[in-house]
Amino acid sequence: MATHFTPAALKFLRDLKRNNDRDWFQPRKEVFERELKTPMLALISEITHAMEDFAPDHVRPPQKILFRIYRDTRFSNDKRPYKEHIGAWWVRTGLEKTSGAGFYFHLSGKELLIAAGCYMPQPEQLLAVRRYLLDHHAEMRKLYTAKPLVKLFPHDEATSLTRPPKGFPADHPAIDLIRNKQWGRSVTLPADTVLTPAVGKEIAKRFKAIAPLVTLINTPLLPQKRRPIFGL
Repeated sequence: MATHFTPAALKFLRDLKRNNDRDWFQPRKEVFERELKTPMLALISEITHAMEDFAPDHVRPPQKILFRIYRDTRFSNDKRPYKEHIGAWWVRTGLEKTSGAGFYFHLSGKELLIAAGCYMPQPEQLLAVRRYLLDHHAEMRKLYTAKPLVKLFPHDEATSLTRPPKGFPADHPAIDLIRNKQWGRSVTLPADTVLTPAVGKEIAKRFKAIAPLVTLINTPLLPQKRRPIFGL
C-alpha cells in the first residue's frame, strides 16, 4: 500500500506552529487539503476498515471521525485560530453526543499520539463509571494494567482526585480507580512514523489491543434496554 503522507505534511504542521494565523493559512489551504486532510481521511478509512473486526460499534464515515483543524476560540483567551495537529476520534455509536470511551490519534509536527479511553467525561458519565467500578473493579484493573497493553500504551492518562468522591467509601478496594476523573492510555511515536506504509496497521494493532478496555468503560454509559412487561 502506498504511503499516505509525505514529508510535506510534517513540514506544513511545523510551519503552522510558527505561523498560526489566517494570513498564513488561507493562501496555503490547498496545501493543507492535499498534504494533510486527504491522506488523513485515507488513513482513517484504512483503520476504520480494520476496526470492523474488533470495534464495529465505533465504525463511522471518515468525515465524521476527522476533527476540524479550526479551533473554537469563543470562550478561550488563546485566540490562535488553528490546531497545531490533525486528529481523529472514533466514538461509540449511541454515545455521539456525550462522547464516552473511544479511540484517538493525532499527528503534529513532532509526534504521532495514539490513545484510547474516556477523557473529560461529563458529570453523569463520571458518576456512572465510578458506580460501575464498585462491582467491576477487578476486571477494570486487569485490563488497565495488563503487561502487553502497557507495553503498547505505556502512558496512563488518568487524572485523580486527592480524596474519595462524595458518596464513595474510602476503604473500598477500587478507591484508587474510583478517584480517577478519566481513564485511558496513550503512546507517543515519532511524527515520521506516518511516512511508513504500515502506519495504518500499526495504529489498528494498538486499537485492537485496547478495545476490551474501551468496551468495559462504555458498558455503564450505554442506554439500558428495558425488558418488556408481559401480560400488559
